[in-house]
Formats: sequence, structure tokens, C-alpha cells
Amino acid sequence: MNLDFNIGFLKVSLWDILDILIVAYLLYQLYKLLRGSIAFNIFIGLLLLYGSWFVVNQLNMDLLSSILDQFVKVGIIILIIIFQPEARRFLLILGNTTLRQRSNFLDRILDRGGMATRSEEERTRAQEAILKAVLRMSRHRVGALIVFNQNFSLEGMATGGVVLDAQISQGLVESIFAKESPLHDGAVLIDNLKIQKASTILPVSEQTDLPKGVGLRHRAAVGICEKTNAVALVVSEETGSISFAQGGKLERKLNEERLREVLREFV
Repeated sequence: MNLDFNIGFLKVSLWDILDILIVAYLLYQLYKLLRGSIAFNIFIGLLLLYGSWFVVNQLNMDLLSSILDQFVKVGIIILIIIFQPEARRFLLILGNTTLRQRSNFLDRILDRGGMATRSEEERTRAQEAILKAVLRMSRHRVGALIVFNQNFSLEGMATGGVVLDAQISQGLVESIFAKESPLHDGAVLIDNLKIQKASTILPVSEQTDLPKGVGLRHRAAVGICEKTNAVALVVSEETGSISFAQGGKLERKLNEERLREVLREFV
């Protein structure tokens, strides 16, 4: 079957169109990954450098061309070094998604219905406990940062902290973030329906387009979500507003209904 057709004097096939669409999609995803970060400015700088190298070569400017050649020859290595955090985030999220799909497939094959029912009851209790704790801390303007791990190792990303491995309860969450508590600074890590750690240090986002009013807690929430597929809830100590971070993006001023939706999806 002939898939070729002509656009004026240009011969085009359906495979050419598919090729262009795939490359355009990858470039768009690359833009989304780098947008609003310092890495985006570096990427633009590299594009200008390679553009200059091409122009210099065409103009036969030998001295400048030989200097730029040294950068171009090690271009891939430079890209890997500069964009290591972004490449790591992409590969980790890709691998985690694949593992989660495989786990869901095995659950269906093995028919783990009883376990799923029991886990659903525990999950509902945990969601309600976190919901009530976050709303109460919001009313009393108690600062909080809660990270929900999504079947993903945060080793090396979240450092320090006190290991708790405790069941989730409203009282425990509120007592951790109470101003008199020695654990109120830092983040609480929740995984597998348990509070794994408290007072954990997270990487801080370097995004330049975050709202000016956000503080260190919000930047830490965005930072961990940039590098992993974890999500985070933040309660502002200044205003009491609730924010949600996912995929390097920050959603602010959550109401109770939206907060409940987030907890149902990610807890």
C-alpha cells in the first residue's frame, strides 16, 4: 500500500507526519519539564551556542570555529551533567509508572479482593484523619508540610528526620506540627498508610515563576515533586491557606472539597 502523497513539489509519507508529531510531542514534554526553572535558561543558552557554532562554520571563521568545536564535541556529556536532575526525574517517574502498572496487573491476576477491601477501609480512615488535621491546622494557622509517597523510593531526595512508622491519626499529625513540638520543622512523609518520618529535609525548588508570597515550605513541596512523583500538601503559617504540589506545580487555596479529592486520589 502506497502511503506517499505530494504537497506541491514535496513528497511526504504518513511515516514522515508521524515522525514529526512524535518529535513535536517530545519537544513539548521537554519544554514542560524545564519551563520555569534555571535549567530552561541554560537550555536556551546551549541552543544559542550551537546556533553560533553553525553560523561560524558557514562563514569559515576558523579561530572561533575551533574554540566552539571543543564545546560541541563534548555536547552530550555537557547535557548529561547540566540536566542530570531533570533526566533522573524523567527516568525515575517512567520506571515507577511501569512498576505500578505491573503491580496492578498482578493484583488482577491473583484476585486480591479481600486485601483490597481491608486496605480501602484503612485508606478511608487515614484520609479522614488527614483531612480533619489539615483543616484544623488551617483554621489555627499552624504551618505544615505533608508528603505522600507514590510507591517510589525517596532515598537520597528526603534526608534526615525521625523514623516513626506510626499509624495515621488526626491527633498525631497535629501534635507533630504543633509549634512546641521538636518535630514541627521539616516534612512528614506518609507511605503505605503510615507516617514513616517526621522533621524530614526536602530539596528546595529553584523555579523562578513561583508566586512571590510562597515560603520555604511551599518551595520544598514543589522541590520534592519536581524530582519524584510524590505529592505534597502545605498549610501556610501566615495565612492558613492550603496548597497542593504535584509534578513541580503548585495549586493554592484548596477548599475542603478539593482537599478531599486530593486525599482520595493520592492517599
